Amino acid sequence: MTPERRANFQRLLRPRHIAFIGGRDATIAINEARRRGFQGQMWAVNPKRAELGGLPCVASISDLSEAPDAVYLAIPAGGVVAALQTLAQMGAGGVVCFSAGFKETGDALAEQALVNATGDMALIGPNCYGLINYIDNAALWSFEHGGWSPGYGAAIITQSGMFSSDITMSQRSLPLAYMVSAGNQAVLGQEDFLDVFADDPAVRAIGLHIEGLQDIPRFERAALKAQSKGIPVVALKTGSSEIGSALTVSHTGSLSGAAELYEALFARTGVISVTNPSQFIETLKYLCVVGAPKGVRVAGFTCSGGGATMLADYAEKIGLVFPPVAPADESALKALLPEIATVSNPLDYTTPIWGQGDMTYPVFAKAMAAVDADAAVLVQDYPAAGLDASKGYYQQDAAAFGRAANEQGLPAAICATLPENLDLETRQLLIAEGLAPMQGIHETLNAIGQAATWAQTRARISLRMLAPLLPAGQVGALEMFTEDKGKDWLAKQGVAVPQGRVATAEQLGDIAREIGFPVALKMMSPLLAHKTEAGAVALNLNDDAEVSKAAVQMRADVTDYKPAAVSDRFLIETMSPPPLA
Repeated sequence: MTPERRANFQRLLRPRHIAFIGGRDATIAINEARRRGFQGQMWAVNPKRAELGGLPCVASISDLSEAPDAVYLAIPAGGVVAALQTLAQMGAGGVVCFSAGFKETGDALAEQALVNATGDMALIGPNCYGLINYIDNAALWSFEHGGWSPGYGAAIITQSGMFSSDITMSQRSLPLAYMVSAGNQAVLGQEDFLDVFADDPAVRAIGLHIEGLQDIPRFERAALKAQSKGIPVVALKTGSSEIGSALTVSHTGSLSGAAELYEALFARTGVISVTNPSQFIETLKYLCVVGAPKGVRVAGFTCSGGGATMLADYAEKIGLVFPPVAPADESALKALLPEIATVSNPLDYTTPIWGQGDMTYPVFAKAMAAVDADAAVLVQDYPAAGLDASKGYYQQDAAAFGRAANEQGLPAAICATLPENLDLETRQLLIAEGLAPMQGIHETLNAIGQAATWAQTRARISLRMLAPLLPAGQVGALEMFTEDKGKDWLAKQGVAVPQGRVATAEQLGDIAREIGFPVALKMMSPLLAHKTEAGAVALNLNDDAEVSKAAVQMRADVTDYKPAAVSDRFLIETMSPPPLA
């Protein structure tokens, strides 16, 4: 990112004024900015309306009284380039481009024109939900949003607008600093946002939803920068399945890439990789509220033998350790417990002392010290509203547990066995007391384990020099290889491929007889990234008639699927014999 664009991104992130350009969508964004609590000036641009969301409209961008720091742009794709040119010329700071109809629909030329028109402005999108600044209460956002901030939190960057919205609406009390829906990433990519947020003192962790990265070396530099500053990065990579990969191409125009390569990149740079949205949120929450433990030794507490067993069983699977109580401390700990309790870790401290903070505090403190813990967790499932006469007992134990952990400098979490058994009031109270309100035993232990691994990885990375990444080759416009071209390349590298040839429909019968039945038939078109879904694959064809019939049916199926993809180029190959074992 150039210095000029970086400065303009700061204007977009913390605007003094926002211009909203468009119609109904812009009205929604105006309402969301107000609801977020934006206190700056707001202007509306629409040549056909007198007002938008209660704001008087000017007819054109050039009628604005001054260059806006931030712009929300929601107009048809055909007018976007001209609007950006005008905004750039007048010195606007940055743009959230909600407008769609660019690379994600295959129009790479339109997206390049958009990039050229942007100049030094910071542009998020196109085809994105926008930006929310929870610290300074500024929003350029396309739909209703939730989320909260205690003055710090996670900066989250997603390639899916709906997923970013889902996170803001989650009932998990994740502290948020910023939310960016990156869309097509035509100008600013996830690498740029990662680099900027690594410098922000309000950011305690960074969350990435990745479909595909555009610049691996820049991502590596930004991720290592975050590492060096002690800011964990958590990544949820999607698009690893065949269907998911196909959806990614149509969604934001990104190529998802091989999952193994991304995992290697994450391991190299210390990025925490998670596999589902719940783990994404819970890991970020743990890191934001209590930070990363220095190791994997955990002190666990429950008021249930079943809960203790659940903790122990899952911890063993993921490499967390519940160390036994040191023999020298066993008798002292036993003296603090009811007679029915058994000294162990995880520890079921039993119901006779439950809810009596003056009695549970010394148990928590002694047990944490006796196992030389790096982190602590207390399992508590709070009663539902209307059935919460006993809630005070839970709160007494939580306060005693938090006091003991705080005195020993341990990151500590209250963990609900079932995610829904931790209500909003309790979650907010726990965060205020410095305890992570975690939802789900597996999610909690995964978060502790991955946070500990991050801390150890950070120490390891700081002690060694990474070998440089291999330089990237020169890349032009995206071109989808057809299967025949891909197999030609593989054959030249010494990889065995089935015998086959490319032919027109009229030539298929002759070639099939020449290479020998049974054969496979596939239509070749650069617009068919996944041929099976289009009906462009036929297998085990045993004679001329079957080949001819398959070609006719294939043309009809592809016409229904995507008319522009219909081609008279077919790949006909011998069928490979079935495996022997």
